[in-house]
Amino acid sequence: MQFELTREYIDQLKRIIEEKDEAGAIGMMDGLHPADIAEIYDELNTEEAKFLYLLLDIDTAADVLAELEEDDRDRFLKVLPIEVIAKQFIHRMDSDDAADVIGGMSEEQQEEILSHIGDIEQAGDIVDLLHYDEDTAGGLMAKELVMVNENWTVLTCLRELSRQAEDIDEIYYVYVVDDDGILKGTLSLKIMILSPTSAKISNIYQPDVMSVHTDEPDEEVARIMEKYDLVAIPVIDSIGRLMGRITIDDVVDVIRDEAEKDYQMASGLTEDVESSDSVWIQTRARLPWLLIGLMGGLISAFVISRHEGDLGNYTAMAFFIPLITAMGGNVGVQSAAIIVQGLASNSLGFESTISRLLRELMGAFLNGIICSGLVFIVNLFLVGHSFSLTISVSVALFSVIIFASIFGTLIPLTLHKMKIDPALATGPFVTTLNDIVGLFIYLSIGAYFLSVI
Repeated sequence: MQFELTREYIDQLKRIIEEKDEAGAIGMMDGLHPADIAEIYDELNTEEAKFLYLLLDIDTAADVLAELEEDDRDRFLKVLPIEVIAKQFIHRMDSDDAADVIGGMSEEQQEEILSHIGDIEQAGDIVDLLHYDEDTAGGLMAKELVMVNENWTVLTCLRELSRQAEDIDEIYYVYVVDDDGILKGTLSLKIMILSPTSAKISNIYQPDVMSVHTDEPDEEVARIMEKYDLVAIPVIDSIGRLMGRITIDDVVDVIRDEAEKDYQMASGLTEDVESSDSVWIQTRARLPWLLIGLMGGLISAFVISRHEGDLGNYTAMAFFIPLITAMGGNVGVQSAAIIVQGLASNSLGFESTISRLLRELMGAFLNGIICSGLVFIVNLFLVGHSFSLTISVSVALFSVIIFASIFGTLIPLTLHKMKIDPALATGPFVTTLNDIVGLFIYLSIGAYFLSVI
């Protein structure tokens, strides 16, 4: 059954912890998944979390530590002895989870933890992973996998499979390598079981295998696994040696993190923030784009001031300033969002920038005709504004929609060419510039039509 965390549950658990009721605390956590327990810890202070953590069996405690958010994990690890972290938790984790846990520690702490790990092979695997950038396939992979030699017989493989499987939770693929450790292909468990025990692996393995290099960006790894519906993918070095594997659970985390980052960037946040972060961290993330919006507002005010005389003579023009700025911002963000989504999913294909722009212009032309036509009808026949004002607003709205569409298409494509995250284009950047240019277009067109009609 899926666990749902409630305020009543947390309040009851806090009372039990305050009373030091170990049996009651264990009972409340009985049957919960490590991810659910990690979610509970986010609602507790350090001492309360420590009390619960020390009641868990060692295997569950290791799984919970891997499930904790990075900030919560770092806060929690500070109150645990290094030897306890190494022998009770790190020792029982997969290499990728262990590397994630100690990766944020100082070099001295890392060395001390590694020195307390009795399994030299596991310690070596963790050291290897710590050398990779966390945003690459090497930093994402785990060293635990099932690997067999192409020159072995099926009987030898079955024995080796039994030995290696003890350290692996899930076996998705059996990887075949040569004497130099070069990845050659994969071996189907079904084919291996159905083949004679004397058959050589070189005669029954599948040579076609999808793989990624250790320096491949994690976003690209996620895209490949999503495109080809893979549950795991092998990682090789520059000469093709098998270094590890990446499983789907790690890729889901990458997809979620990238989605959160893009959403925050599109909302005008310059860094990853949580609702529980300090006021200073949240202010630091928000302020840069707020200042840009402030500058945009001042420039918009300057544009309006340059047409103060026109607005004084035709005060009804001011009524439609919110309409023009809102429509320009909406159209720009919509166009940018379509391009950003296409770039993120790699679905734009080989279509040229001109082709994309022409398609967007066709849509903008149709939307502009409909919206400006509706505004024309409402202003002239329902509200009763003058023909000169009505035609000014309609022509300006049509022009702003066309401009915003072009701008919203070109900006993310340009940022992508410059190796800058195009998600920037869907936030305040587009809306601010569209406000400025939209006001200029509207007031200029209005001044012209109202003076000649």
